[in-house]
Amino acid sequence: MLRFAKAALNVSGQGACHVRLSSTHAPEFHAKYSTGLMVGGFAFCVSVWGFVLTQTGITWNLSPVGKVQPKPWREAEE
Repeated sequence: MLRFAKAALNVSGQGACHVRLSSTHAPEFHAKYSTGLMVGGFAFCVSVWGFVLTQTGITWNLSPVGKVQPKPWREAEE
Protein backbone atom coordinates (compact mmCIF):
# COMPACT_ATOMS: atom_id res chain seq x y z
CA MET A 1 0.00 0.00 0.00
CA LEU A 2 2.87 2.34 0.79
CA ARG A 3 4.38 1.84 -2.66
CA PHE A 4 1.03 2.66 -4.28
CA ALA A 5 0.69 5.83 -2.20
CA LYS A 6 4.21 6.96 -3.09
CA ALA A 7 3.60 6.28 -6.78
CA ALA A 8 0.27 8.15 -6.70
CA LEU A 9 1.83 11.17 -5.00
CA ASN A 10 4.75 11.12 -7.41
CA VAL A 11 2.45 11.05 -10.45
CA SER A 12 0.20 13.80 -9.13
CA GLY A 13 3.21 15.88 -8.15
CA GLN A 14 4.74 15.60 -11.61
CA GLY A 15 1.39 16.44 -13.20
CA ALA A 16 1.05 19.57 -11.08
CA CYS A 17 4.61 20.57 -11.95
CA HIS A 18 3.91 20.08 -15.64
CA VAL A 19 0.71 22.12 -15.53
CA ARG A 20 2.42 24.90 -13.60
CA LEU A 21 5.31 25.10 -16.05
CA SER A 22 3.19 24.93 -19.16
CA SER A 23 0.75 27.59 -17.98
CA THR A 24 3.56 30.12 -17.46
CA HIS A 25 4.97 29.65 -20.97
CA ALA A 26 1.81 29.70 -23.07
CA PRO A 27 -0.82 32.44 -22.98
CA GLU A 28 -4.02 31.52 -21.21
CA PHE A 29 -6.82 30.22 -23.44
CA HIS A 30 -9.35 32.80 -22.23
CA ALA A 31 -6.97 35.69 -22.71
CA LYS A 32 -6.16 34.52 -26.21
CA TYR A 33 -9.58 33.53 -27.61
CA SER A 34 -12.33 34.99 -25.41
CA THR A 35 -13.22 38.06 -27.50
CA GLY A 36 -13.34 36.14 -30.76
CA LEU A 37 -15.48 33.39 -29.25
CA MET A 38 -17.91 35.88 -27.74
CA VAL A 39 -18.28 37.82 -30.99
CA GLY A 40 -18.62 34.63 -33.02
CA GLY A 41 -21.21 33.20 -30.64
CA PHE A 42 -23.20 36.41 -30.67
CA ALA A 43 -23.17 36.56 -34.47
CA PHE A 44 -24.22 32.91 -34.70
CA CYS A 45 -27.13 33.37 -32.30
CA VAL A 46 -28.34 36.54 -34.02
CA SER A 47 -28.19 34.90 -37.45
CA VAL A 48 -30.02 31.75 -36.33
CA TRP A 49 -32.77 33.68 -34.54
CA GLY A 50 -33.05 36.07 -37.49
CA PHE A 51 -33.62 33.10 -39.77
CA VAL A 52 -36.11 31.46 -37.40
CA LEU A 53 -38.16 34.62 -36.95
CA THR A 54 -38.25 35.63 -40.61
CA GLN A 55 -38.19 32.43 -42.68
CA THR A 56 -39.87 29.59 -40.80
CA GLY A 57 -43.38 31.01 -40.46
CA ILE A 58 -43.77 29.83 -36.87
CA THR A 59 -46.64 31.42 -34.98
CA TRP A 60 -45.50 32.25 -31.50
CA ASN A 61 -48.08 31.56 -28.75
CA LEU A 62 -50.07 34.67 -29.49
CA SER A 63 -52.88 35.62 -27.16
CA PRO A 64 -56.17 33.92 -28.00
CA VAL A 65 -58.21 36.80 -26.51
CA GLY A 66 -60.78 37.87 -29.07
CA LYS A 67 -59.93 34.99 -31.41
CA VAL A 68 -61.41 32.03 -29.60
CA GLN A 69 -65.18 32.04 -29.74
CA PRO A 70 -67.42 29.70 -27.79
CA LYS A 71 -69.43 27.15 -29.71
CA PRO A 72 -73.07 28.04 -30.21
CA TRP A 73 -75.31 26.71 -27.45
CA ARG A 74 -77.48 23.77 -28.38
CA GLU A 75 -80.87 23.56 -26.83
CA ALA A 76 -81.55 20.30 -25.10
CA GLU A 77 -83.64 17.99 -27.26
CA GLU A 78 -86.93 17.02 -25.66
